[in-house]
Amino acid sequence: MTNTNPALHVVATNTSSQLSQKDRLIGQPRFHFEPHDVMQLLRARIIGQDKALSEIEKMLYVVKADFSSSERPLSVTLMLGPTGVGKTETVRLISEAIYGHADAFCRVDMNTLSQEHYAAAITGAPPGYVGSKEGHSLFDETAITGSHTRPGIILFDEIEKASNEVIRGLMNILDTGRLTLTSGTKTIDFRNCMIFMTSNIGAQAAQQYLDKLNLLPKTLQQACLKRVPTQTIIEKIMFRKFDPEFINRIDRTLHYQPVQENALPQLVNIEIEKLNKRLTHQKRHIILTDAAKAYFYQEHDIRFGARHLARKIRTELEPLLAIHFLNHPEQLQIVLDEKNGQLSIKEKSSTSTSS
Repeated sequence: MTNTNPALHVVATNTSSQLSQKDRLIGQPRFHFEPHDVMQLLRARIIGQDKALSEIEKMLYVVKADFSSSERPLSVTLMLGPTGVGKTETVRLISEAIYGHADAFCRVDMNTLSQEHYAAAITGAPPGYVGSKEGHSLFDETAITGSHTRPGIILFDEIEKASNEVIRGLMNILDTGRLTLTSGTKTIDFRNCMIFMTSNIGAQAAQQYLDKLNLLPKTLQQACLKRVPTQTIIEKIMFRKFDPEFINRIDRTLHYQPVQENALPQLVNIEIEKLNKRLTHQKRHIILTDAAKAYFYQEHDIRFGARHLARKIRTELEPLLAIHFLNHPEQLQIVLDEKNGQLSIKEKSSTSTSS
């Protein structure tokens, strides 16, 4: 006998529809960011670090595919290298690509945690101490937790400057993706989070090694570097500083290279592009001649990396622009040149705001 009950037919249809919808979702990644888009931004702004960025790309694809262990953070990445080579900027750009703004991550400056008693800033105050019941720590839980469609991001910056007690306090986070505060009242979940750490450890020793090699003939320099690369020196110092148990919990250790002279013109262009972006809301735009750009990178000490270039633009170019714009508010575009070792306004274009 055929069942003609319309209610049962509706239930069957709805169930079938729900099943087919679930089938369509099978195999679809829950994270909505595109690794290709993230890498486009990184490769446009982080210059001369192709090897490190290739490892970042692999990590992003694994996170996107979403089959990582549910009992660990999504990834744990340590970035080594001298100052001003783009380690912290890498994390800022990943945040910008995924969240739309560069500060959507939890940043912990480890140089502020250099004393052993600062371990309480990570794990919270122990029972019996002031603040133990509140379960406070310095973590931004919203940035760490992320959401179902976007991973959380945390950066432990300059990790070698933290005390050994603080670093030991991190080991459980790297291993299990959880941190239970010492009060026992609260657990912070890092399992939906990409963890990044930066360190300058060994960079000074590596630079001193390169300085000594520069006194040798080129062929001998290359032979020495082949036998003992700078990476080996950095890793030896890293193993002296960090316990094997800590290092063993890191998925990827990336070596950022010192900024090379051929990268300096690109880095100046990037800084000028950032400045023009900040001037957009005033409908202003600046152009630098090749001589003006060269002013910022000629005789530049590559040991100080891109950060020194940015500082020189802030302290020498921006005051010149500020005075000019305040004295000539009608001018929207100016061209800067360099003459006799000085920056100067070459030409002014006093178009109206409608142009």
